[in-house]
Amino acid sequence: MPRPLRSTALTAAVAAALALAGCGSSGDGKDAPKKGAAPAAGSQDVNAQPVSKLRRGGTLKLATQQWIHQYNSYQVDGANGDASAILEQVEPVLMPKDAKGVPHPDPNYLLSAEVTSTSPQVVTYKLNPKAKWSNGKPLSYRDFAALGKALDGSDDRYLVSDGSGYDQIGKIERGSDDQEVNVTFRTPYADWQRLFRTLLPADEINTPDRFNKGWIEKIPVTAGAWRITSFDKTAQTVSTAPDPKWWGPKPLLDSITWRALDLPAQTEAYLNKEIDSAPAILPEDYKRLVEAPGTDIRRGARWDEVHITLGTRGPLKDLKVRQAVDLATDRKGIVAAFAKDLAFPLATLDNHFFMPNQAGYENTAGKWGTFDLDGAKKLLDEAGWKDNGPGKPRTKGGLQLKLEYLISAGSSSAQVDQAQIVQQQLGEAGFAVRIQKVPAADFFDKFVNRGSFDLVSFRNVDFPFHSQLFSTFQQPRGKQLFQNFGGVSSPEIDALLTEAARTTDVAKSNGLYNRADRLIWAEGHSIELYQRPQISAVRSGLANFGATGLGDWNVLTMGWLK
Repeated sequence: MPRPLRSTALTAAVAAALALAGCGSSGDGKDAPKKGAAPAAGSQDVNAQPVSKLRRGGTLKLATQQWIHQYNSYQVDGANGDASAILEQVEPVLMPKDAKGVPHPDPNYLLSAEVTSTSPQVVTYKLNPKAKWSNGKPLSYRDFAALGKALDGSDDRYLVSDGSGYDQIGKIERGSDDQEVNVTFRTPYADWQRLFRTLLPADEINTPDRFNKGWIEKIPVTAGAWRITSFDKTAQTVSTAPDPKWWGPKPLLDSITWRALDLPAQTEAYLNKEIDSAPAILPEDYKRLVEAPGTDIRRGARWDEVHITLGTRGPLKDLKVRQAVDLATDRKGIVAAFAKDLAFPLATLDNHFFMPNQAGYENTAGKWGTFDLDGAKKLLDEAGWKDNGPGKPRTKGGLQLKLEYLISAGSSSAQVDQAQIVQQQLGEAGFAVRIQKVPAADFFDKFVNRGSFDLVSFRNVDFPFHSQLFSTFQQPRGKQLFQNFGGVSSPEIDALLTEAARTTDVAKSNGLYNRADRLIWAEGHSIELYQRPQISAVRSGLANFGATGLGDWNVLTMGWLK
């Protein structure tokens, strides 16, 4: 059985953070550093330069937080930002997003994509006839049909990360030729532009076995300006180079390498010139990186949120216990501890779907986002957990009120501090919280993705379409957790989110998402903390790369100044 850890075991550094994050989170701010304005919505900082000012050649060295196990981003274990970044470098991204988060067809792959009928809704895609997979086959309607079949929910052997939107498709058909695709929806689907974002080859996903296992530690077929040259598990690197079969403009760089590094190691690797970019959001990293010669600190406003997900094991099966966790968590204190050294203010995030700088944002948290220790204790009393006095875990039926807070061995100092702050805060209500540290490579694959946790914190990133979050809150089906790893949901939430995705009136759709979100907070699904700023250290000579905000990288134009 897990051993409870008490706040008296905390380090001096974390004790100081806890003091800042103490009950009530009050303070007059007299000693706080002067804050500037946060990056505005849609802002990015990539050192944008015309290709004429860049030289051909050179290597870009980047880092991932772990060795990637699954590269199929549509499979439940492949819903990983690092895996997607590598996959999207070598596969067709049909509609990349601009700085405002608006998708546009990439003519190298997609000549056009438009709604050609509204009753029923039909979207017609016209593929570039020059676009071919590395096996020599042209991109075609068959690839759309195979991906749609895998994701539409008709066969649970496909272990998908998110089938929302695809489950609204009635049929996918050949148009005037193999490169024209007609996608007919059974009901209107407002966010159709987010579907088929990264196209995968039909031959490699057209059976459950190929879909689930054919992309493990490999990318079997590509179709892009870049190709994989090696997967080196010993060196923990993935190497890529321009593909000589590419039909479009040639990339500027000679190679891009990806190296698996825990977050705490990335600053040192950058300073040693082993990588060309590193996160600079933590004060201890920022202070070192900002003084590194030839370094830019680039900032953007990304759709990027930090939260705590609750599971449904043991005591957390009880709604009142989950709600007690909500009320006992002082979100303002956690945010204050994280943001005390940031150059701009950081507020608590009160919505699961909208960032504070997005139209439609409103406080949907209500009382469940409010720190209320007495309210938490009352809920635990009602749930039958006996109060044994300060510093002692509550008990029920001879069992202690124990929870495990899962963290990765590769966690940053801020992530460790957060876990210890939550441990202390919940301890005040009578929870015994044990911090469970697991290997970085196992964190998602063996624990989060399997629902094997009580409390866990991670980020959801780059979800400008609200329907992308449907799978995060939908009811699990059999072994399919989708992205709802804790398994907390309800039929009412599913119904509201389904209606929101079908509503083409933006204001009405936003209202439905916010109605659903009030239920999500009340169910104790997860506790939103803050919108994470995008702050990166990047080599000064590197252009068209950095803090992309709501946009995507352009792997053709990234390069080094002459």
